[in-house]
Amino acid sequence: MTRRITWTLLVLTSVLLVLAVVPLGVSLTARERVAFRDNQRAATRVIAAAAEEHLSDHQPATAVRGELAAAARSGDCAAVYDVAGRVVASTPCTAAQGEESQELVTKVLAGHEPEGPENEGRLLTAEPAGEIRRPAGAVVLARSAAPLDARVAAIWGWSAAIGTAGLAASVLLSARLARWVSRPLSSLDATARRLGEGALDERADVGGGPPEVRRLAATFNTMAARTEALVHGHRAVIADVSHQLRTPLTALRLRLDVLSAGAEGDTAAELSAAQQEVARLSRLVDGLLAVARAEQATPRPAAVRVGEVVAERVAAWSPVAEERDVRLTAPEGPAPTAALGAGHLEQILDNLIANAVEAVPDGGSVTVDVRTAARGWSRVRVIDDGPGMSEEAKAVAFRRFGNTEARGTGLGLAIVHRLVTVNGGTARLEDTPGGGLTVVLDLPLWRE
Repeated sequence: MTRRITWTLLVLTSVLLVLAVVPLGVSLTARERVAFRDNQRAATRVIAAAAEEHLSDHQPATAVRGELAAAARSGDCAAVYDVAGRVVASTPCTAAQGEESQELVTKVLAGHEPEGPENEGRLLTAEPAGEIRRPAGAVVLARSAAPLDARVAAIWGWSAAIGTAGLAASVLLSARLARWVSRPLSSLDATARRLGEGALDERADVGGGPPEVRRLAATFNTMAARTEALVHGHRAVIADVSHQLRTPLTALRLRLDVLSAGAEGDTAAELSAAQQEVARLSRLVDGLLAVARAEQATPRPAAVRVGEVVAERVAAWSPVAEERDVRLTAPEGPAPTAALGAGHLEQILDNLIANAVEAVPDGGSVTVDVRTAARGWSRVRVIDDGPGMSEEAKAVAFRRFGNTEARGTGLGLAIVHRLVTVNGGTARLEDTPGGGLTVVLDLPLWRE
């Protein structure tokens, strides 16, 4: 934002300066040229007036020579021509003589008003001596253009200095303005990111920036305080529910164990079925608590070596798989590093491997495959050759109790989906070629 604001104001200032300074410089330059030319013409007319007295009235050439001497002292070159175009008097400098001067004299003697050209850095002007229609001669004056060029250079130099100063002031002011606006927003963004990562006590600074930004920061702090209260309240409820449910379930299980110790026949069968229901209810409570914790997860991303975690969890579940006569493998492959919350990949793999090992029949196989899917993503696949799932079951498998075909609580895939998505990844179910189910996870790679 700082760069965008600075560049916008810089371009706007540049356009305004160009539209204001350039026309002003052009106008002042034109005025200087006109003034210089008028002054030169006036000096030429003074010499022409003295030359007329000499050429028309046949007065002595004293006045002409005096004017020519004055022109020479001021650095000008002048020459007086008679009606035949011959030089009758001149300054020591011969810049007012030559082909271009002769052309000017010819035009003046013919009654025209020529525009004098520039000759070797000098501007030429010609004036008739006497009447314009019937001149008795002509005067050509050559004046150096260096003073004019110096004044024009000064005009454009000052214009450039003013423009540069304006641009510098614009850069400084726009940078200050941009920082004044963007710094509180950057701070607010960082605070929101930390809040999203789980630091619920983070609050934005409301003391800087424009009033609108300060109001936004105050609103954000109010929202953050309410979010913190809700999350803490939710966690407290979960902790209380966990304690209140586990205690009576444990007591009920102990009593059933005591009763079943001396029971026989139908009574023993009923007590055994009751124990199984209590165990199922305990698993259901554990699953609900796990889902609630997963939904509360606000991960702080860390670098997780996917290959190492997969190898560790496969090794941990191998004894369970061997008891069920299931082959659990993890082929060697790339070892990408994913950006995940601490412990989340372990929970994901535990749920998926447990579901797969329980689903496949004896002699089946479960494979955990790791690869780099696309730029910025790591792909983990848990492949089994079990009975698979119907399309209807796959469509609702990631919901709580969505899969009516599940043998367990039906919460494992809901936990997996929540942990994957909260870390910015995706999860989907596919059919295994030849039969079975494949769970595909795309996890974001860690960017150093």
